[in-house]
Amino acid sequence: MKIIVMGGAGDMGSRAVEDLSEQADIEQITIADKNIESAKAIANRLQGKKAKVDAKYVDALDHQSLVSAIKGYDVCASALGPFYIFEPKLVRASIEAGVNYASICDDWLAAEQVFKEFSEPARKKGVIILSGLGTSPGITNVGVRFFAQRMDKINRVDVQVYQPLNGGGGKAVIEHMVFIMSKQVPAWREGKQKMIPACSEEKTVEFPKFGPIKLWNMGHGEPVTVPKFFPEIKEVNFYMGYGSGANLLVIPAKLGLFNSDSGKRFFANLLHRLERISAPKEPEPGAVRIDVWGERAGKEVKEMACGTGKMRDATGLSLSVGTLMLGRKEILVEEGGVFAPEACLEPNKFLNYMKQRGITAYYDLEMTKPVG
Repeated sequence: MKIIVMGGAGDMGSRAVEDLSEQADIEQITIADKNIESAKAIANRLQGKKAKVDAKYVDALDHQSLVSAIKGYDVCASALGPFYIFEPKLVRASIEAGVNYASICDDWLAAEQVFKEFSEPARKKGVIILSGLGTSPGITNVGVRFFAQRMDKINRVDVQVYQPLNGGGGKAVIEHMVFIMSKQVPAWREGKQKMIPACSEEKTVEFPKFGPIKLWNMGHGEPVTVPKFFPEIKEVNFYMGYGSGANLLVIPAKLGLFNSDSGKRFFANLLHRLERISAPKEPEPGAVRIDVWGERAGKEVKEMACGTGKMRDATGLSLSVGTLMLGRKEILVEEGGVFAPEACLEPNKFLNYMKQRGITAYYDLEMTKPVG
């Protein structure tokens, strides 16, 4: 198996590359990045692993060179953000190259665009596009399917994320955070999409290890994709919070300062400079929690799963595991098309692969009852 990883020199992309390099059934991994020096350094560091690792300069804004770079691989994996810019370009190029694709895309607008524009071209070309394969969306979506399989009917999902501001990820993550807090963002209410001003709703949620954290509604992929594959569902919500220092983002978001492109750029650059000055040597871990309501044997039921971990590990390893399952054909679909993780990844297999890599979900906030 040959895999090319777009943005493979970045924080989360390099974690996926590290894990993929340990797999005996992978012949070659190519780190594709504009930062060719970092890509080469990572490739050199991973020499001697089970897979051959090399580096390639790729400009993702150049369509023809992108198609040429992807051709000949079994899977194109992507950690290249911000995804509202790059995801449609990479999906289009992968379809044209005839190569299956997996990415950690976590931008709601990109998810919406990819499903709308590329489902039919991917189906006709026989290419499988697996988008939204990080922590959230990604692990959260697999968790939704896990619980849905234990219920007769699924009615509501709340996805809740605590992401500390010093959680790492670099400028692309900051650009993503600013984007998902701008303008109106989707929720799924009363069986249909509803656009709600970002950060206009707030609640406090209990997380494992961290206790109660204040969260706000923001724009992520789960309210876009989950209803596509569970059409009976009535409600899907996404909330995120940053803990200490959250007002650095929430107040300007509420004031509408992220709504223009210039505003997004200004605050992303400002926050990136602050991050570089104040960031700890080791990024801090965050937490994820999903609550799922449904029916079983005629009775209403509620399930919960949660976990903690560093963003680089949880997100990068989710991409790696999903890429492996796609490349090994260990997925639930055979025909081409655009899919989210809840549509094509068998939950127990995915969660067990993640557990082998140290990422475990739990049924309880005390983290004593592992899922799977």
